[in-house]
Amino acid sequence: MTNASGSARETLRKQEKDVSTMTEIKLSIRGVRKTFHTARGDVEALAATDLNVAEGEFVTIVGPSGCGKSTLLMIASGLEDPTNGDIYVDGSRADKPGPDRSVVFQQFALFPNMTVEQNIGFGLKVRGVQKTDRVAPVREQIANMKLGGFEKAYPSELSGGMQQRVAIARALVLEPPLLFMDEPFGALDAQTRTRMQDEMAKLRSRISSTILFVTHSVEEAVYLGDRIIVMSARPGRIAHEYRVDRNSPWKSLAIESAMSDPEFNSLREQIWQHLHAN
Repeated sequence: MTNASGSARETLRKQEKDVSTMTEIKLSIRGVRKTFHTARGDVEALAATDLNVAEGEFVTIVGPSGCGKSTLLMIASGLEDPTNGDIYVDGSRADKPGPDRSVVFQQFALFPNMTVEQNIGFGLKVRGVQKTDRVAPVREQIANMKLGGFEKAYPSELSGGMQQRVAIARALVLEPPLLFMDEPFGALDAQTRTRMQDEMAKLRSRISSTILFVTHSVEEAVYLGDRIIVMSARPGRIAHEYRVDRNSPWKSLAIESAMSDPEFNSLREQIWQHLHAN
């Protein structure tokens, strides 16, 4: 246990050093652990975990099923309480959800009785933004997400990919400093998922949010992430991490073309080997 704790502290110091060379630390996860109490006894889902995320960084998290990656994201977003540990945003402890943290889930979670524009503007309405002042930012997100012509449509009238674009637009219209995405494309068919991955890569260049993105797809993690966190099997812990150069040639390609790049495939293979080792 002592060696593990020492290793965790060393990892956090290394992250602080690496992140500090880029910009300010936006999100700091310190010693976060989660144990669930069940009828069959306690289940440790997440071992003590330390992670720093720089402002403007896009961090993807991959790992085997049940390794605690979604639990880690939920704790970081404030939607789940840790058993131990703390979350800091901009250096201040952050216990509960707030306007500085938005979440996009795998399930679209749209209001079925609201139109596209009403769903997108809902968060602004809750914030007390007047209806007339909501028009411009909602229209901007509709344009960004290629939802023009569907402003008055209801979720039941949209495809799965369009519903998820509405969900993402609803998060982005709030201009969140921190955006948490939990398998946002996991419920989509393969073709739609590929299109959404390409759109997310393009969107990344237009927004300034710091993003923590959980996925089962190694290809998705490599394609989208500035840094890739690989978690071990339960109880989850950070086993490895990789940095990706934003200027890599394949970063400007569609994902299907990027996957033909030798550098992309080399990194993907390394991550797969770590996952299989778990």
